[in-house]
Amino acid sequence: MFDPSGRRVLVLGDVMLDRFVYGAAGRLSPEAPVPVVRLSERRAMAGGAGNVARNIQALGGEVLLLAAIGADAAGAELAALLGPAAQLLRVPGRMTPVKLRVIAGRQQVVRVDEEDAAPLTDAAALLEALPAALDGAQAVVLSDYAKGTLPPAVIAAAIVGARARGIPVLADPKGRDFARYAGVDVLTPNAGELAEAAGMPVATDAECEGAARHLLTRIEARAILATRSEKGMMLVPRDAPATLIPAMAREVFDVSGAGDTVIATLALGVASGLSLEGAMRAANAAAGVVVGKIGTATCSLAELEAALREGDGALLTWPEAARQVAAWQAQGLRVGFANGCFDLLHAGHVGLLRAARAHCDRLVVALNDDASVTRLKGPARPINTLADRAAVIGALAAVDLVVGFAEDTPLEAILALRPDVLFKGQDYRIEDVVGAPEIASWGGRTVLLELLPGRSTTGMVERMRS
Repeated sequence: MFDPSGRRVLVLGDVMLDRFVYGAAGRLSPEAPVPVVRLSERRAMAGGAGNVARNIQALGGEVLLLAAIGADAAGAELAALLGPAAQLLRVPGRMTPVKLRVIAGRQQVVRVDEEDAAPLTDAAALLEALPAALDGAQAVVLSDYAKGTLPPAVIAAAIVGARARGIPVLADPKGRDFARYAGVDVLTPNAGELAEAAGMPVATDAECEGAARHLLTRIEARAILATRSEKGMMLVPRDAPATLIPAMAREVFDVSGAGDTVIATLALGVASGLSLEGAMRAANAAAGVVVGKIGTATCSLAELEAALREGDGALLTWPEAARQVAAWQAQGLRVGFANGCFDLLHAGHVGLLRAARAHCDRLVVALNDDASVTRLKGPARPINTLADRAAVIGALAAVDLVVGFAEDTPLEAILALRPDVLFKGQDYRIEDVVGAPEIASWGGRTVLLELLPGRSTTGMVERMRS
């Protein structure tokens, strides 16, 4: 993990207004074969380079966003949304790009774009503001959405100015001609953009690396990081072997803005002193978080810590777990809590946790540490250490977070995390469940789940011994 506090990133590029209309679709229109969406909510947020800036802020970094927008109502709304971290140059006669997405349930139904992607004809104001914006930055992001804010003169000036100051430059490119980004440290195309720029296939690992290396022979860049959706990411440095890592998303609901999260996390990681490979792993984990959300989303530092721990099969610390639970609840998600020894995983455990996850949006499992298992089960237990039990439980699709606790009951863990739902088996009565009164006191509930008969770790151990 890295410490992003005090790290400043300059984001230069195309900023746009993302509007979202949410509702439910229960029938088709009699006018055309399209769903009728009954409106329930409207939201607006900064997209494009604005979303890169939002992601940097969400992770705890400092950001300055420099962009040109229209002198129109959408531009004024963007300026209000972004606040003082954005230096938005209003250009008369220019249209601020707006993307409207209609969401029914968790499914995007349609997107409507309003934009004028003509190149910025007069970049003098942008070029004049650039030197002061570069001062004090630890990384520069060129967020190119091909909406006209980054003509070649602006890109070149940003790269030359950054290199003169020893600042790394990362570019999210567009189009077939990557030569205009010559001099950047890292290019972050997705698979389709890489294939288009290289004029080569990228379906396999070998093809992807081949296309990236072909571009590196033509473009002055330190590395190419290709994002490949469900195939993960591939980092291809100019003078080192490629590194491939798998995607980390459990559930994919919306990929809107995932590329913004990648370059934001990558830049903040590099600015914080991580290697390119280390920053890539952080960016991959952050992308896995945001694609599990609806809309142009961001990843908090707590969510990133949890995702990285999950990827390593490690336990979260209590402060990390508390931050993650609070972040989930702030998003309106119901957090469930189950606890136990889970010494030898069996069908009863899996069924219980799967049933628990059906009653909540996120499930926390708290494991007795090794000493408390010994006190509860005897000197021959546990059979598996806490770290091993956490790795196994954490690999289950039903489980979102794993922590350990040293006490004989989970009460302190429940009080620390304040979950919304507490789960136990039907061999308990509600009044006998530790933590049930406390859960009820803050509006939560306790759910007793059906147990699979004849399954227990103690029984398994006795059968093995006999």
